[in-house]
Amino acid sequence: MGNKVQAMPTLLAGLRERLGALRPSFGRKGDDDGSHRVPVRDWVPSSSRPAAVHGIDRALIWVVVGLLALGLVMVYSASVALPDNPRFARYASTHFLTRHVVSIVLAFVTALLVLQIPMSVWEKWAPWVFVAALVLLVLVLIPGVGKGVNGARRWIPLGVMNFQPSELAKLGIAMYAASYMVRKMDARENFFRAVTPMAVALAVVGILLLAEPDMGAFMVIAAVALGILFLGGVNGRMFFLSVAVLVGAFVLMIVFSEFRRQRIFAYLDPWNPDYAQGKAYQLTHSLIAFGRGEIFGQGLGGSLEKLHYLPEAHTDFLLAVVGEELGLVGVLSVLAAFFWLTRRIFHIGRQSIALDRVFAGLLVQGIGIWMGGQSFINMGVNLGVLPTKGLTLPLMSYGGSAIVMNLIALAIVLRVDMENRAMMRGGRP
Repeated sequence: MGNKVQAMPTLLAGLRERLGALRPSFGRKGDDDGSHRVPVRDWVPSSSRPAAVHGIDRALIWVVVGLLALGLVMVYSASVALPDNPRFARYASTHFLTRHVVSIVLAFVTALLVLQIPMSVWEKWAPWVFVAALVLLVLVLIPGVGKGVNGARRWIPLGVMNFQPSELAKLGIAMYAASYMVRKMDARENFFRAVTPMAVALAVVGILLLAEPDMGAFMVIAAVALGILFLGGVNGRMFFLSVAVLVGAFVLMIVFSEFRRQRIFAYLDPWNPDYAQGKAYQLTHSLIAFGRGEIFGQGLGGSLEKLHYLPEAHTDFLLAVVGEELGLVGVLSVLAAFFWLTRRIFHIGRQSIALDRVFAGLLVQGIGIWMGGQSFINMGVNLGVLPTKGLTLPLMSYGGSAIVMNLIALAIVLRVDMENRAMMRGGRP
């Protein structure tokens, strides 16, 4: 009996320890008097409770910074010899590097400002962002307003940079489609009510982009719009019918356009003497660059194809320079970074929808389609998997408006993630 009495304090201490582990935690919000305490919603042992979620997604930020840094280095490497070309004779060897740095700094400042805007504001103004994109797509076609380069009128000169309205249109269509699906949630099973308004909006954008012409941007925008419709729950048969109609439209564009038809033939047989020095010139030299790079590359700055053999090496075909100088290792690293980034963006979007924030979730997933789809097309073009299209590699290629809109879109993704984390802590977004 005496031993049992002596053991009681030990048993009580153990019981108090176990009850303490099961006790709900409280996060203080305000003064230390505990008057503003937010209880954790579930009662679980402290040893099995996941670590507190707070702050922002640092991994996503570092991947983006890494892609921007690599892009900056490769843009300089790809453009340093351009002043040797009479077309760029008046430029310094650091001309494109300097402008790219200015674009990145401007993009970071703009992204920090966008990060402060709540998603409720974006949801309210989503249709107007789309309207602004349409207005700019019209303005760029007006002589004296839009700037033409190589037969295409796609830019509006702004002094610091040439702004490309199609980049804003990518974000605008993502916002409009996400807003539309939230507003018309009850009409998802009705084909004409659910699809027709989006089809009209997409047709207007397509007509304006094809007038520039910029079929590559239209393909990305169409993929974003259809992807959001599908993720928003539109009937599967209706979705596949919409895809079939869009693919049919692209086929008709190719059939009735001699220029596009020749590009397809050149893509199918790039080494044909009829195409190697014409429509397939960029593709053949891109493939030569990848071949020279082998596993570990020729070393940074060691590319020969950038020496006036590969046109647009600092924009559309930057990955070919990466392949030649950094080899298969460099290309796979870039591919892995974009795969991880796209997957992470989709994860944030799914998380937002699970928290019943449908607009934010669909918008983020639309941005994921934009980033992943455009990077896939650019890489496919560089590697000869897809026909040549005038699309840059997001976050890496030279292009001020593209860098700015990429970082604005990713700032919105970070904002959604921050609001998701706040809700999971029991607070308000």
